[in-house]
Amino acid sequence: MKPAFKKRVDAFVELGKQLQNTVVASSSDSLSPAGKDLFHDITESQNKNPWFTSENVKKAIMGLSAMLEDKKMREWLKDYPIQEPKNPAKIAVVMAGNLPVVGFHDFMCVLLTGNNFLGKLSKQDKDLPVKIAALLTEIEPGFSSLLEFTEDKISDFDAVIATGSNNTSRYFEYYFGKYPHIIRRNRNSIAILDGNETPGELEALSDDIFMFYGMGCRSVSMVFVPVGYDLELLLKSFSKWEFLKDHHKFHNNYEYQKAVLLVNQIHHFDTGYSIVKEGDQLASPLSVLHYKTYKDICDVKKYTEEEEKNIQCIVVRQGLTHIFNQSVKLGRTQNPGPDDFADGVDTIDFLLRLGS
Repeated sequence: MKPAFKKRVDAFVELGKQLQNTVVASSSDSLSPAGKDLFHDITESQNKNPWFTSENVKKAIMGLSAMLEDKKMREWLKDYPIQEPKNPAKIAVVMAGNLPVVGFHDFMCVLLTGNNFLGKLSKQDKDLPVKIAALLTEIEPGFSSLLEFTEDKISDFDAVIATGSNNTSRYFEYYFGKYPHIIRRNRNSIAILDGNETPGELEALSDDIFMFYGMGCRSVSMVFVPVGYDLELLLKSFSKWEFLKDHHKFHNNYEYQKAVLLVNQIHHFDTGYSIVKEGDQLASPLSVLHYKTYKDICDVKKYTEEEEKNIQCIVVRQGLTHIFNQSVKLGRTQNPGPDDFADGVDTIDFLLRLGS
């Protein structure tokens, strides 16, 4: 029997606690059967996907645990008119695989609204979502009949939520355009510095840049700095990430980008594991950070307004939040709350309108 709304929320809150227990456990002995399976997958994930190191998978899961805290969840959901749908829809969710369990928020929104979930798994992340779902159904067995995962072509659904690149989004539009849909495209995040940042704030920014290898839409790919800014301050703040040179895939990208710049005699800064270069492009190649100088902060404000549809997060220190609304504090991009919707599209509202 499908659990009522309160039970669904309670189950996700409990899931957050169980996820934390699984990550911090030194062994699987004290865990439930589903917890043991997830524990094993965390330790083995790098063998399936070299980008999914155990450390990164643990960070991602701890981020989900923080998102699912009781107070955050209830504050987020209190103003939505969530009722039991008379005819629950089957929502197909095409899950991205650039980060561990990156499709979790869509999974949660579908189930919280009382709809049925059909997950199209990414080849890069085909086990972790299933194991987390198993942990949820262990907590609340009523979810079992509401969710399904597949690696094959999806069919027989009522609406679609799909996340991919600008190229795949055109494919999604072609195949899914006739259904109610949310289709997400490439986005990147930017940081705006004014020179008053403390060393601690700059080190926090390095997390926004390098966590998960900079592969997510919430990863900072461009930094705005005032004319005359000493970039050495920024480069020194990266030092905690020097270990990235030991990851062969990341380092191969760095070596390739460095070779291109050297051959073309393009000025850049080289940390030995990452490259910082001047550039107008919002998106940057893996291991490369673009920077752009400004004379007037109002010019940067205008840029963010013009590029609003391409920017996921705007990262600033506390003293600039009055200029850049909806901005994120330095070091916080990889810790979204439940109300941080990808592309700014309210998934809960979309799902509720399906039944109206």
